[in-house]
Amino acid sequence: MTNQSGFYKLGIAPNILVILDKLKLTTPTPIQEQSILQAIDGKDLVGIAQTGTGKTLAFGIPMIQAALRGKQGLVILPTRELAFQVSEAFQKIGGHFHLRMATLVGGEPIRRQMFALQKKPKIIIGTPGRIIDHLEQKNISFNSVSMLVLDEADRMLDMGFAPQLKRILQAVPRERQTMLFSATMPQDILAIAKLYMKLPTRVEIAPSGTMAEKVTHELFFLKHIDKSRLLEKILGEYKGAVLIFSRTKHGARKIASAVRAMGHTSAEIHSDRSLGQRREALEGFRNGRYRVLAATDIAARGIDVKGIELVLNYDLPQSPEDYVHRIGRTGRAGGIGHAISFATFEQKRDVWGIERLIRSTLPLSKLPELPPARVSAQNLPAGRHGTFSAPYSPRRPFSKNNYPRRSNFKRR
Repeated sequence: MTNQSGFYKLGIAPNILVILDKLKLTTPTPIQEQSILQAIDGKDLVGIAQTGTGKTLAFGIPMIQAALRGKQGLVILPTRELAFQVSEAFQKIGGHFHLRMATLVGGEPIRRQMFALQKKPKIIIGTPGRIIDHLEQKNISFNSVSMLVLDEADRMLDMGFAPQLKRILQAVPRERQTMLFSATMPQDILAIAKLYMKLPTRVEIAPSGTMAEKVTHELFFLKHIDKSRLLEKILGEYKGAVLIFSRTKHGARKIASAVRAMGHTSAEIHSDRSLGQRREALEGFRNGRYRVLAATDIAARGIDVKGIELVLNYDLPQSPEDYVHRIGRTGRAGGIGHAISFATFEQKRDVWGIERLIRSTLPLSKLPELPPARVSAQNLPAGRHGTFSAPYSPRRPFSKNNYPRRSNFKRR
């Protein structure tokens, strides 16, 4: 291990530092720098950071180090894809020590997971629903868990996992270390911290709702019937990987089909797709086989793909917080990215709600000249007006604009 690594002051064991060096991980991200030492010291921790900032290793390194010393860790995440990605990240380090791990997610044979649990893994990574399945079948006991991590905690609550989380939290020992990570910190998350954590240290890399610095934003107000034509225009201007968000699985399916009709490779990821189909779509998007990925918010929580040039909100998100999560898929780890949002004229209050959260005004662009209609309006999702609303105000909530306005559309 060279002394050049920025990890050496964080209390990490020498044998793990050697592996980090081999993996060419030499400089900790801010969330890692502020969290790892606290976690290794055994403190409860609430971490607030955008997606793509290195949260996984912020709790992963301390958990692996504890596991190598005989302790057991449990990581709970909202989606299968995210669980697999965290498992892969853990394996890159823990695999060098033959550390036993088990990944518990729906959509996979439960018997295979039972076999993994019989080997008494030191680290268990899973989604709430499947963890509850194993608890009910008495395949698992959490009596030995000494470190618990709730990752993407806000999303788990949004997805309705509060009852499952409460049951899991009651099944683990009271004397444990708990870490909670989230991109946003609404009141219900603070309530969990107060109820289930012991004087947690708060690590806030950026205020809740803060956007990645190198991501530029753009907003178009338009009629719904013009969305598909503007989408075709944008896909012709951008040449890199594009992630398109729809509110519904039906919408994601229709968008992927329309994009293929426009001559671009595309895949879709949503709850109607099997685990195998979702993994194939994600891997194809990652390796460039698919240039465009159409996704719903829930399915997209597991998307950790480097080099996404553009995130496009074909539909505005259900809540302002979802905007932060969506945009976090581009400009990851300090990279440059761009985000475009489509909004109908009836959704101005929803736009204001987003602006209020991110404390900035979304730059408004003039609708460019659009290509002739290729896909009829009925072939693309009709969309729904926003389900969140900011209180009415006769003026836009923020006059300060962190991004330059542009009078017309052009490629970034």
